[in-house]
Amino acid sequence: MSDFMEHALEQARAAARRGEVPVGAVLVRDGRVVAAAGNRVEELADPTAHAEILVLRAAAAQAGSPRLGDCDLYVTLEPCPMCAAAISFARLKRVYFGAYDPKGGGVEHGPRIFDHATCHHRPEVVGGIRESECATLLRAFFQERR
Repeated sequence: MSDFMEHALEQARAAARRGEVPVGAVLVRDGRVVAAAGNRVEELADPTAHAEILVLRAAAAQAGSPRLGDCDLYVTLEPCPMCAAAISFARLKRVYFGAYDPKGGGVEHGPRIFDHATCHHRPEVVGGIRESECATLLRAFFQERR
């Protein structure tokens, strides 16, 4: 588990070097990475180019299916509501995230997408994986910009 979160952290660090909010994600199937990405919102001028969305798109294209029920997601920040909805539609098995996001999160905070009766699928969720390291990366990024 820690190795996959390390890979997600590498993606987040690369995103920071590109001037993106440092969030990284890795999608895993059968113990192997099938997609990895960091945020590319600024680079692509696309508000939906969150790391989670990018790995879901890549894995779905590779699988030839929008349903990825045999996959686990590792992401450095609690998914936002948009990403949580996409995770539900993809029917991921598990979501592991690093830092909690009281302001913009959509899983443990905010709208808690997976808790709604209308949610199509609720993956198993584990938060706080390498939380301090993930949170420190985000704080440092935003402090540099102030």
